[in-house]
Amino acid sequence: MLEFFHQLFDLEHFGDFVKTYENYIYIILFLVIFVETGLVIMPFLPGDSLLFTAGLFAASGELNITLLLGLLVIAAVLGDNVNYWIGRNIGLNVFNWKIKGRQLVKPVYLEKTEAFFEKNGVKAIIMARFVPFVRTFTPFAAGIGKMNYRKFFLFDVIGGFLWIFGLSLAGYFLGSIEWIKDNIEKVCLGIIFISVLPMIISFIRSKMGKKDV
Repeated sequence: MLEFFHQLFDLEHFGDFVKTYENYIYIILFLVIFVETGLVIMPFLPGDSLLFTAGLFAASGELNITLLLGLLVIAAVLGDNVNYWIGRNIGLNVFNWKIKGRQLVKPVYLEKTEAFFEKNGVKAIIMARFVPFVRTFTPFAAGIGKMNYRKFFLFDVIGGFLWIFGLSLAGYFLGSIEWIKDNIEKVCLGIIFISVLPMIISFIRSKMGKKDV
C-alpha cells in the first residue's frame, strides 16, 4: 500500500503509474480528489500538482482530457459536499478524534480557514479551492457555521469547476513545452510553492503584527 502511494505521488514517474494501472487511473484520481476535499483528516494530498500532471499526460494522449475533467469536477464537488455535511452534523467533535493519543485534526487549520472566511466572505468558497489545507477545511467550516446550503453549493460548483479545469488545462496546454515535460517535478514543486504562498505571507504578516503590538 505504501509503495502504491509512493508511485502515485512521485510525479516525476507519473507516466509509469499511468501505464501500470491503465484505465483504473481515472478511478484512482477520482478517489484522491474526493478524499482530499471530502475528508477533513486528509488535507495533505497533492491536489494541485496532481491535476497539473494529469493534464500534462492527457496532452500526450495517455489520458482522455474530457473524461478526466468530467470525473474530477464530480469528485471535487462531491467531496466538498460530504465535508460540508460532516461539519454540519458532527462539527467540532471531529477535533476529539485521536489515534494513539494524537489528534487526527489540528484546530489550527480550522482557525486559519475561519480567518480566510472572515477576510474573503462567501467568495472564500471559490478562492479556497486554490489554497492547500484551506480547501479541505473550508466546506467543513461552512458546515459548522450552517451556511445556507444552496449558496454553498452554487459557489462550490463554480470553485470546483475553476480549480479542476484551470490546473488540468494548464498542464494540458503547457504539456507541449519540452522543458516542462523534462522537468515535471520542478514544475510541480513550483505549483505547490505558489499554492502555499498566500499562507506564508499571512503567517509572516501575523508575526510582524505581533511584534508591532
